[in-house]
Amino acid sequence: MSRIGKLPISIPAGVEVKVNENIVSVKGPLGELTQQVDPLIEVAVEDATIEVKRNGESKREKSMHGLYRSLINNMVEGVSKGYEIKLELVGVGYRAEVLPDNVLDLVLGFAHHTYLQLPAEVKVEALSDKRSTPSVTLKSHDKQLIGQVAAKIRSFRKPEPYKGKGIKFAGEVLRRKAGKAAGK
Repeated sequence: MSRIGKLPISIPAGVEVKVNENIVSVKGPLGELTQQVDPLIEVAVEDATIEVKRNGESKREKSMHGLYRSLINNMVEGVSKGYEIKLELVGVGYRAEVLPDNVLDLVLGFAHHTYLQLPAEVKVEALSDKRSTPSVTLKSHDKQLIGQVAAKIRSFRKPEPYKGKGIKFAGEVLRRKAGKAAGK
């Protein structure tokens, strides 16, 4: 039995879960999310818990069991608490600014500005003051979407291994290389 799949999911106060055939809908104070579940997996809502069960012992059912339990747990946690990802811009002259209509304007050492239109579900804050490292904070109730947006922003200028310049996640440890002086 899957160690993750067999764990029950507790439903916090203010969160409503509905299961209609193989579609799970979770509604909470921060938003609403839906997830289609494979027909081999059964989702049951009892009292204040959600149980994810599988009908058989095939390899596909075993692999889907823990996956859907994790996805549903992320949905419940997202609509109740939300998720936050912080990115740091390391480099001389690197800046971030939020424009109207949820557009992120990044200055990353290129000859042009980089603009990214963010989805409505993702809230963004940019901090670019002279005393600290510029940073971008993303907040959303959808863990998959916020992770995808953060990866897209990071892909504009990945951290390089010599000086560490680029966009990195807060707390990320970069593997650094020695450079030319190491050969002597």
